[in-house]
Amino acid sequence: MNINKHLPILEWLPNYKKQFLSGDLSAGFTVGVMLIPQGMAYAMIAGLPPVYGLYAALIPQVIYALFGTSRQLAVGPSAMDSLLVAAGISSIVAIGSEHYITLAILLSMMMGIVQLSFGVFRLGFLVNFLSKPVISGFTSAAAIIIGLNQLKYILGIELIRESNVFKIILNAIEKVEQINGLTVVISIGAIIIIKYSKKIHPFIPGALTAVVTGILLVYFGNLHKLGIAIVGDIPEGLPSFSIPDFESQYLIELVPIAFTLALIAFMESISVAKAIQTKHKEEYKIDNNQEMIGIGMGNIIGSMFGCFPTAGGFGRSAVNEQAGAKTNLAAIISASIVGLTLLFLTPLFYYLPNAILGSIIVVAVLGLIDFNYPKFLWNANKEDFIMLTVTFLVTLGFGIKEGIITGVLLSLGSMIYRSTKPHIAVLGRLPNTDDYRNINRFDEIEVRDDVLIVRHDAQLYFANIDNFIDHIQEEIEKKPKLKLLILHCGSVSYIDSTGLQGLKEFISELSNKEIGIAFSGVIGPVRDFLFRANFISELGKQHFFIDVQSAIDCMDGSDDLLRKNNFDPALQNNVFRGKDL
Repeated sequence: MNINKHLPILEWLPNYKKQFLSGDLSAGFTVGVMLIPQGMAYAMIAGLPPVYGLYAALIPQVIYALFGTSRQLAVGPSAMDSLLVAAGISSIVAIGSEHYITLAILLSMMMGIVQLSFGVFRLGFLVNFLSKPVISGFTSAAAIIIGLNQLKYILGIELIRESNVFKIILNAIEKVEQINGLTVVISIGAIIIIKYSKKIHPFIPGALTAVVTGILLVYFGNLHKLGIAIVGDIPEGLPSFSIPDFESQYLIELVPIAFTLALIAFMESISVAKAIQTKHKEEYKIDNNQEMIGIGMGNIIGSMFGCFPTAGGFGRSAVNEQAGAKTNLAAIISASIVGLTLLFLTPLFYYLPNAILGSIIVVAVLGLIDFNYPKFLWNANKEDFIMLTVTFLVTLGFGIKEGIITGVLLSLGSMIYRSTKPHIAVLGRLPNTDDYRNINRFDEIEVRDDVLIVRHDAQLYFANIDNFIDHIQEEIEKKPKLKLLILHCGSVSYIDSTGLQGLKEFISELSNKEIGIAFSGVIGPVRDFLFRANFISELGKQHFFIDVQSAIDCMDGSDDLLRKNNFDPALQNNVFRGKDL
């Protein structure tokens, strides 16, 4: 057992170079400062007191530094996960109720257990069941929902917390007369500072600048007496150790939320980690399953210290990389900054306006809305565009959970449909060559009346064998003089027992019609299956050819090729000696 593989810190720490330290210190301090207001804001999205955002910015970072394979990924609370926490738990108990915080912490533990299990059993591939169009549609809609849920802080009025944007907008219109003008001014000023501070200098922490400015304005201007809502008391000290309550009566109801969060959080994290790793290809590699373990361990151990669900964040990770992070020491330094804040600096945030935190969230989620990808899909793939649009509209109109479920069903449905209706091409010969191509893609192509050549561009299995045979039957009816059907199998990667049985029955029908059958270009793993199933011995090896032209020449009676036994190389089966394929 290679312990370094399961504890990646043992790979980079012993080889740590002195020249890495300046970059790690700079990045660690920058991200740590960034995490303080961001963590507090994301806790508010999740429906939790701001201090829980600091807890979530502390423990999971350190744990990921031990177990994670990315050296720039910044783990902590994220806008998407925080909204999912609020959407999921608020459907079970009310935000602010006795059990809400307990369930948020328990959810982190459950989510971490799912992620750890997936990593240990190498099930990271399951995230592929959420396609990019579905993720993009869901993410853009969720970003709008997150942003609109901040209107209560931006406008200084009490609004319902909802996943349905139309209800939020209607509620805001009903209370338009209650808007606090001073709160709106502070919010607009904060958004301008956060968005444009980077243009002055890339390392100016916009969010922290807005936070400090807001605190000073409220403190010296006594603005909290003019109706400006403030954060108030934040508990001092590091979080205490406590095992989440698994005896909760709501445990079963949390299971689907935990699975959903586990997959989406991992998807966020791995996409960010891989995007950044492309800039460091020579330094390290990303291990998908170990990433699942690292993020899962962060959530499990984090839940024992009051953390709600966390993931790798794109914005933080990008800042971490740009600021010069070379190893996960940067994450440990970031966590230390948050820890020092919890120990000594929380009283300074007493006068922090809620409008500032709302503004931080609004700016953060604007980056989640992707305008370019739908345009690309409209031109490139209408089916994917429809998937994106449906997911987007369902999420906006009905809620986060409904959007996720719809997205998963659309992804699975699309995958199943495409596998049952794969591309099937009829081939013809390009003039003066032995190359056979799709007759619908070439104007000058030779097609014989007595030969039908069909290429199936997918695996052949129980879900598509009937469609495949029906398609060939239609083509056979167009050729009354047909003598030979050639199945070009170069694109067939797998045949199952149902597919094979369907082929056998079809070949029997062809025999009754006195139509011959030939297979060309059958790849190794499929040949091995056909050998094991005794299909080749029953049919006869003379029906298998290395290419289409060989099959046609054999039908035409080329003695040369017959003497050379062209079907022998087509059935070569000694390349791979594995136990199973």
